[in-house]
Amino acid sequence: MRQKSPVVEKRYLISFILVTSLFALWGFANDITNPLVAAFATLMEISNAKAALVQFAFYGGYATMAIPAALFIKKFSYKKGILLGLAFYATGALLFYPAARFEMFGFFLVSLYILTFGLAFLETTANPYILAMGKEETATRRLNLAQAFNPIGSLLGMFVASNFILDSLQSDIRDDAGELVFPTLSHIEKMVIRSQDLEIIRNPYLILGGVVILMFLIIYFYNMPVWERREHEMKIKEPMKRLLKNKVYREGVIAQLFYVAAQIMCWTFIIQYAENLGIDKSTAQNYNIAAMGMFLSSRFISTFLMKYINPNKLLTIFAIGGMATTTGTILIQGMPGLYCLVATSAFMSLMFPTIYGIALKGVGEDATLGSAGLVMAIVGGALMPPIQGSIVDMGSIGGFPAVNISFLLPLICFWVVAVYGYRSRKLRPINS
Repeated sequence: MRQKSPVVEKRYLISFILVTSLFALWGFANDITNPLVAAFATLMEISNAKAALVQFAFYGGYATMAIPAALFIKKFSYKKGILLGLAFYATGALLFYPAARFEMFGFFLVSLYILTFGLAFLETTANPYILAMGKEETATRRLNLAQAFNPIGSLLGMFVASNFILDSLQSDIRDDAGELVFPTLSHIEKMVIRSQDLEIIRNPYLILGGVVILMFLIIYFYNMPVWERREHEMKIKEPMKRLLKNKVYREGVIAQLFYVAAQIMCWTFIIQYAENLGIDKSTAQNYNIAAMGMFLSSRFISTFLMKYINPNKLLTIFAIGGMATTTGTILIQGMPGLYCLVATSAFMSLMFPTIYGIALKGVGEDATLGSAGLVMAIVGGALMPPIQGSIVDMGSIGGFPAVNISFLLPLICFWVVAVYGYRSRKLRPINS
């Protein structure tokens, strides 16, 4: 009887733990940032569509830096790619100090944009690095295991956002009727509250910058495994041609773009959905935390299920489940609709790493560039939230809450993922 290969070999265990910690680190950044859309809309007195530029800046950084990150890693090493990513990450986080000092929304966007240069490097590096830490037959399970720690960071980010940001914002105080008081205040009163609230938003990012610097030092001094072939002449044309001819990879990038768009929309506008039901931002964030709890639990469950169910098939099943709960979010008004939105996270749990693993299977030396393409697909999180924000700003459509209607966008995204799961199984079955 053939002995099954371990998901993580002992010789890579410490390196696996260090790289896996990065998944939690960028999860924290993602989910401490999502609630800022609602916070900035109130505090800076701007529309939901303009406030959603937070996501445009945040996820736009991925699109800008993914290919440069892949080229850097190809020429140097995974370790150097991680270190440069952490340097960008810390810089962006620390720039929140002058952004709050000058009280400029655009400055915050620039800070987030630079911060996500770092996240682009980290994701472009960490995902293929994890895939390489063992045999190919266990690669998808290994990546799902590593990705399971991403929502742990996300949960911590949500907890900090709820208890140390949203709960402390003076701009979110409501009167007895449940209406915001901030818009009714004088210009001077608004200035005082705005300065205080921006400092509240700033402080967790400054602490985060310190944590990232510490992580930089730990990885700098640890001897990480190296597999890269160092090349002075960078070759893109031939690998890109091979990747574009690969239908499973090509369609995987498209599926990843739509999945990330769905994820960011569901987690960003859950606050607006709850506010439409008369729930304040801090309490609404608790529903986001519940959603992330389901996401985390489901990630571990889905990783276990992959021992028995083909990843492509499981991806299709979960995408259909996401379509069902999103349909409930749209059609059901009141708390049941909010519960459907929370439940959607359970079905999103396996999508990113599974699409990633399916798309990169068998690409060989093209994995680093292929990884960059999949990281660039995260730009879906930049493009669609402003569109959803524009729909939310309509208030109502045909007497129906516009915030409900806006979740038609995630519904379409889950349909694309379901189609990819089905097609990828037909094009190239994967046994695990």
